[in-house]
Amino acid sequence: MSLPVVILAGGLATRLRPLTEQVPKILVDVAGRPFAEHQVELLKRHGISKMVFCLGYLGEQVVDALGDGGRWQMTFRYVFDGPRLAGTGGALRRALPELGGAFFVTYGDSYLECDFEAIEASFRASGKAGLMTVLRNDDRWDRSNVELDRGRIVRYEKGPGDSKMHHIDYGLGILTPAALQPWQDDQQPFDLAVVYQRLITNGELAGYEVMQRFYEIGSPEGLEETRALLEARARATT
Repeated sequence: MSLPVVILAGGLATRLRPLTEQVPKILVDVAGRPFAEHQVELLKRHGISKMVFCLGYLGEQVVDALGDGGRWQMTFRYVFDGPRLAGTGGALRRALPELGGAFFVTYGDSYLECDFEAIEASFRASGKAGLMTVLRNDDRWDRSNVELDRGRIVRYEKGPGDSKMHHIDYGLGILTPAALQPWQDDQQPFDLAVVYQRLITNGELAGYEVMQRFYEIGSPEGLEETRALLEARARATT
């Protein structure tokens, strides 16, 4: 595995308040440990050696909790939003000097048990500027927002989609610096969703369908599901 992983973790996490009034979402307790530790260990098992955390709200706590990554024999870097929110796309632009070429991008509340190596191989074979992973959802875990046609992403909406959309953005992508090139103003916030939509328009977004469901701690319901999963695994190993 050669690609680094960017973790978008700069949001205010209002849906989890009061839990996140004093601690950032990525450090919320899950199965007796900060969620970030579970996420780091999952990525290490998949061969990831470098992670770049895009931080904002209470981000200094993340640096204090995780350090330089040496505890996991990994390399961690941290990039902060600055005085104003940069948006998920703007945060990625700020992180580019730490990344070099292509990189995975995911969220600080996601726990994704997928085949990172296969996803990277699919991206490299595509020759595209970006890749989005999707899951057949049919409004099961959230409203579907991706239309997939014979393995090709035709449409994507950040919010709920329409009846032709049976898949959902899984929360893991791969991007190149070229995908962010149109946004040159570091002071102008923008969202990752517009990056994906522009790539679709230009025929530069590859699609990869995963079969494993996602877990997340971005909502109270998701947090409880993820806690149950990780607590069960902790009991199984003791």
